[in-house]
Amino acid sequence: MSRAPTIAHPPAVIAVHRAHQTADEVRKNERFKLPAASWYDLAMKRFLLAVFLLLAFSLAMPGAKTLDMYVVDTEGGKALLIISPSGQSMLIDTGFPGNKDRDTIRIVEAANAAGVKKLDILVTTHYDGDHVGNVASVVARIPVVTFVDHGPAVVDDARTTAFVKAYDELVAKAKHLVVKPGDEIPFKGVDVLVVTSGGAVIKTPLKGAGAANAFCADTKPMTWPKVNEDTSENANAVGLLFTFGKFRMLDLADLTWNKEIALMCPNNPIGSVDLWMVSHHGNDISNSPALAKALNAKVAIMNNGARKIGAASVIKIIKSAPGMQALYQMHWSANAPNDNPPDEFIANLRDSPDGKWIKVVAEQNGSFTVTNARTGASKAFKK
Repeated sequence: MSRAPTIAHPPAVIAVHRAHQTADEVRKNERFKLPAASWYDLAMKRFLLAVFLLLAFSLAMPGAKTLDMYVVDTEGGKALLIISPSGQSMLIDTGFPGNKDRDTIRIVEAANAAGVKKLDILVTTHYDGDHVGNVASVVARIPVVTFVDHGPAVVDDARTTAFVKAYDELVAKAKHLVVKPGDEIPFKGVDVLVVTSGGAVIKTPLKGAGAANAFCADTKPMTWPKVNEDTSENANAVGLLFTFGKFRMLDLADLTWNKEIALMCPNNPIGSVDLWMVSHHGNDISNSPALAKALNAKVAIMNNGARKIGAASVIKIIKSAPGMQALYQMHWSANAPNDNPPDEFIANLRDSPDGKWIKVVAEQNGSFTVTNARTGASKAFKK
């Protein structure tokens, strides 16, 4: 360590100064005068102490360290609000239009609870009305920075065409991303991987995945006597895998049965997840054993309505899936009166007011809690 430079004063200056001091003052000053190097050491110690205190203060300051999710009740539509540890926000779909702005009001309530003033990202998984139909109403209440979708619609019926036209008018005024499998959506603090989009699926296994899927043998392709679901908007849905530290969540929106087989068979390219957002509102033309049983998820959340899907066969598949600890439902399902989970896992019961959400708070270590807004009860799940 080099010594600090000393300043040499002319003897005459020193003499004049000391002439105004008593002998005792001179002796006192000489006794407490420190060498130049000592002054330097003292200054360094003070500087390092200040740095230490500043660092300790910054570490003590509260900060967002979790990945938060609100599964909004849209009565069998879809709206999932996600807040990253950095405070960025993403909304996946906007629910149904109309109903006196019911779904918009519920999305805004969740956004207010989360402190969200704008949506950094709005993902429209596909162009069915219960996913895109309410976008104009939501955007009028909460501004959107970037829109994400699978590209042009694959169907041209009048209803879908009207929804897409309204959507395109909004997209033209903002940033827009068309995604394909393998793309990543920028979301600070969280890895968001596109695993399905536009009818295509990822095939290159992710790190640690790629093992043979034992549940493919018992999952047979479906045939479609009426609407060909393999060419529907559902089959073209954007599906996303969220990774936050050791926590993983999969949401495939309304991806259909045969597309699930294309994704998961013969090998599982995704591996295990902690949380699975049940596909297609619990519809039995989705949620194949090749998907539901291969994910090894601890928790599944179904965004069903009281009478919109929540099929008994799907509930049974989920309950029998390896590793499954809890199935949460947005509504008690009239389509599965004997197979619903216990009331504590249902956000909206038959005789209770609707509109209650399910909230998930995930930690980087892979543990997470699920809270039922109807009861206020939280349940913790460890990695």
